[in-house]
Amino acid sequence: MTASLTDTRSAELYRRALELIPGGVNSPVRAMRSIGREPIFIARGEGAELIDADANRFVDYVCSWGPLIHGHAHPNVIAAIAAAAAAGTSFGAPTAGEVELAAEVVRRMDGVEMLRMTSSGTEAAMTALRIARAATGREHVLKFAGAYHGHSDALLAHAGSGLATQGLPASPGVPANVAAGTIVIPWNDLDALAAATERYQLAAIIAEPLPANMGLVPAADGFLQALRERADATGALLVLDEVISGFRVARGGAQELLGVDGDLVIMGKVIGGGLPAAAVGGRAELMRMLAPAGDVYQAGTLSGNPLAVAAGLATLELLDDDAYMRLAASTERLAAGLREAAASAGGSSGGHPVQVVSMPGLLTVFFNERPVRSFADAQACDLDAYAAWCRELLARGVYPPPSQFEAWFPSLAHTDEQIDRTIEAAAAAFACLPACLCPPGCAPIGGVPFRVPEAAATA
Repeated sequence: MTASLTDTRSAELYRRALELIPGGVNSPVRAMRSIGREPIFIARGEGAELIDADANRFVDYVCSWGPLIHGHAHPNVIAAIAAAAAAGTSFGAPTAGEVELAAEVVRRMDGVEMLRMTSSGTEAAMTALRIARAATGREHVLKFAGAYHGHSDALLAHAGSGLATQGLPASPGVPANVAAGTIVIPWNDLDALAAATERYQLAAIIAEPLPANMGLVPAADGFLQALRERADATGALLVLDEVISGFRVARGGAQELLGVDGDLVIMGKVIGGGLPAAAVGGRAELMRMLAPAGDVYQAGTLSGNPLAVAAGLATLELLDDDAYMRLAASTERLAAGLREAAASAGGSSGGHPVQVVSMPGLLTVFFNERPVRSFADAQACDLDAYAAWCRELLARGVYPPPSQFEAWFPSLAHTDEQIDRTIEAAAAAFACLPACLCPPGCAPIGGVPFRVPEAAATA
């Protein structure tokens, strides 16, 4: 049976927001249009739960899209922010906290010798590419279809036909000549990688070592090593975007977990502990190209903001080896439970199969017959089924990412009881999905069409 959700106050706030904010939201995915409903307005967060404007309570797997690895309102983080705020919210001058945070990052992340703070991942990515172009004297940048590195003009490009094509603008307002400097190829495609690196003189290859903006799509065996090898062979810099994975999947990020190092690394989310903060780091000789040490200009009034720095330091201080072991265990508990929920709801025949892919602190449920290896595979998912499943989860007190192309973010605040409750809600949502997808006035035709293919047993 389909569950329901009280959302009177959220609906009122949305009507008002539509008059004052484009689309009623300040970032597009929050609108929840891709799952066929209006946005839910949040009043507060407590640990692993959200409470909305109508007093509905949810187990939260968005966690502010990744920063809240310790959950909402962790007392250590809140205390650090309060102490910093009491001393002043911004100075436009250096502080000791910036030095301490840079030192902590350098200790954790191999290959990062210096750090430059920014206020957003978009700024950090833009800065990394500016350094790469200055260091190499080249202009072209290689990225991968489905990867999101912020909304700067050069990186809002998508692939055309063929193995390696010049990018086309993916948004109105992006100049075609700017997008043309970005080469876009499929993720996990070694032939396309070879073709692109042979055809173009690249300043940089930019990649998420653990792509999570098309859903979680890990690299195939040897692919990350191929990126490193092709960068070295052609003189390009390898820029690794760890805005999502950095300090989430391991102490040293995905680079430590997967055994690959970047020349430059983009960081965000966890590094700010829930406040606006990001950074670019790398080898000292590259980082010293930035002004005032060098001629590559980058600046930001709120870069290294003392509140964000304090939140980031407090967050990182809590992330020891035991924390990562606990996060990995709870993520796998959730992933295994979701696979079992789909299998028990659907048996071995018919319907919409799912793939559950997980890494420590990251997870995606793909509504797809086969394992997802690229953005094209992700686009082939049953988006209607995912949307209906998400609506049912929300109605049962679970807050998933409202898009098939976004990762789930389990946190250290999620308890076994909350994970079990999530699995129970997921099973009920799977079971009612045929009715949810049925056109108005029709009746579902026997059985629950969900199963987990054998290929999804491991991720």
